[in-house]
Amino acid sequence: MTLTTTAVLVPLLPFLGAVAGLLLGRRAPGFVRPLAVLPTLAAAALTVTVAIGQGGGPATDVATRLTPTGSVPIDLALHLDGFAVLMAVLVGGVATCVQIYSTGYLRDDPRYPSYAALVSLFTSAMLLVVYTGDLMLLLVGWEVMGICSYFLVGHYWETEAARAASLKAFLVTKLGDVPFLFGIFALAADAGTFRITGILGSVASGGLDHPTLIALLLLAGVAGKSAQFPLHTWLPDAMAGPTPVSALIHAATMVAAGVYLVARLLPVFAASAAALLVLAVMAAITMVGSGLAALAQDDIKRVLAYSTVGQLGYMLGALAVGDRGAAVFHLISHGAFKALLFLGAGVIIHAAGTNSLAAMSRMSGLARRIPDAYWTVTIALLALAAIPPFAGFFSKEAVLGAAEHAATGDAHGIPGAAGWTVLVSGLLTALLTAAYATRLWLLAFKGKGVEALDHGPQPVAMNAVLWVLFLPTVALGLAAPFLPDWFDGRSLAPTLTTSVLGTGIALVGGLVTYAAWRHTTALAARTPLGAVVAAPDATPALAEEVAIDTHAPAYGDNAGAPDPADPGRLLLGPLHRHAAVGFHLDAVYSALFVRPVRAAATLVRFLDREVVDTYVRGAGTAPRLLGAAVRRAQTGNVQTYLAALLAGSLVLAIAAVLVATGTGA
Repeated sequence: MTLTTTAVLVPLLPFLGAVAGLLLGRRAPGFVRPLAVLPTLAAAALTVTVAIGQGGGPATDVATRLTPTGSVPIDLALHLDGFAVLMAVLVGGVATCVQIYSTGYLRDDPRYPSYAALVSLFTSAMLLVVYTGDLMLLLVGWEVMGICSYFLVGHYWETEAARAASLKAFLVTKLGDVPFLFGIFALAADAGTFRITGILGSVASGGLDHPTLIALLLLAGVAGKSAQFPLHTWLPDAMAGPTPVSALIHAATMVAAGVYLVARLLPVFAASAAALLVLAVMAAITMVGSGLAALAQDDIKRVLAYSTVGQLGYMLGALAVGDRGAAVFHLISHGAFKALLFLGAGVIIHAAGTNSLAAMSRMSGLARRIPDAYWTVTIALLALAAIPPFAGFFSKEAVLGAAEHAATGDAHGIPGAAGWTVLVSGLLTALLTAAYATRLWLLAFKGKGVEALDHGPQPVAMNAVLWVLFLPTVALGLAAPFLPDWFDGRSLAPTLTTSVLGTGIALVGGLVTYAAWRHTTALAARTPLGAVVAAPDATPALAEEVAIDTHAPAYGDNAGAPDPADPGRLLLGPLHRHAAVGFHLDAVYSALFVRPVRAAATLVRFLDREVVDTYVRGAGTAPRLLGAAVRRAQTGNVQTYLAALLAGSLVLAIAAVLVATGTGA
């Protein structure tokens, strides 16, 4: 089997699995789990085969004309290089882990067949985005992921939170997709092709007439898909969906698509210094803002969601300083440990019966009851905080090193302001990341109070997946010396300055948070609020539904009872209440867009009913009244008709005589 044939099978297998799952889900329920796991597992194995076959050699490009359009043609194009094949391995690996994990997590869910099929379709769409060499085919996968996320986030449609979150995710991402579509068309018009290789060739020869406009239009779509400021607000709310879906979206698919696109088309953005500055500022605001918001969240999944937003900011920051190798390296590293964190959070939620960190902080023995999740999540949090020697340290230091390189003016064609913006915000975010990672670990595993209720043993599939993801979380950083040949040839080794600064700042953030936790715990011990009992639970899926229903503030304003042992409140001070609600950005959108649109809709409805309909009703009323008058003359009495005829004839005769007499005179 040739390399290209193998690559074509990679997105095709999950797609066929999704179709078969939708068709056979109700008729043959015994085939649902095999159809969910086996095609995705086979696709993951093939991604490894393709990666080994492609290696770090020259890119493989294969294309065939799909259809003549009369202007810019559309091709079925395949583009394989180091970026694509390693990204596909991440997507296939995480998707397989999610499917296996879901067999236990949603084992009693009646809608599991449709869920599993949608996850397979989601995976197929992302693999299409990764492997395709044509922007129109990329757009197909891009939009399929959007509709899949709508259905998967709204899986628990019985709850208001899930319905609202799915609709919000769909609308916000579509808001970014509109200018994104125009950007693709403008790019193709300037370059004369939708082929990525043709576009990059046109950029190299100076063939783009509007690079700044095109880059900014594309950035709008990236901001929506990858949840960057100001279109990031949908991602924390999307936590109302099942936890495995959160792992898939946050680690390997939807939000990763925007970063991957910018990495693939980086020369287009690098052609405009203004676009790079906008990208750097967007990434900086996203990193710092999400770090502050994560430190104030009570819901364990929302903490991880804001963490994802910030880590994506790191990746786009690396792209803003022109180093796509560092960006994709952090994308792959982050995908491994963030998938582990979300799937571990699912185990924690099942064990605790709640999503609330405040409730967990009042439980004891939680870490002892779930040792697999305890150890793996602990290591994943260390990787998130960029503590050596774990994967997150190497990939994040690659980003900071690239920013330092640009800030000192050593990066050709990159504005120094972009480098300084990314470097300073990246170091500040490293402090915040270590702080909220430490806070999450302390509140989830070091709580004191009543013994956590036993909700039954964890399914083997859930715990096994955690250890599978544990391996790249620990060891992926060791691959840094071998990856430059797969990317752009730039070294990904940590630099001394950023390593010392980043690690030192992270340690300070963790230690300060620990000290704040000790202080707040001592205060809480003197003023206890009473025991908190977790909600009863039968299955992991039910645990999440209970958490949504019982702890609704965790998905909204975090307006629940304050936890006196929360170090985040002490560290943030007056800023806490603003950070807890995402700095009121949703309220700003409501004031600027939602309320005016609703007011306009109300005005249009009034004009339609009271003005337009009045004319319509008037046009019908006049004939109706005339008809009523005529109807009264139709009595059915022949004598009446003859009398009326005689009277009319008499009137006509008299009128004729009068006219004749007048004429004669």
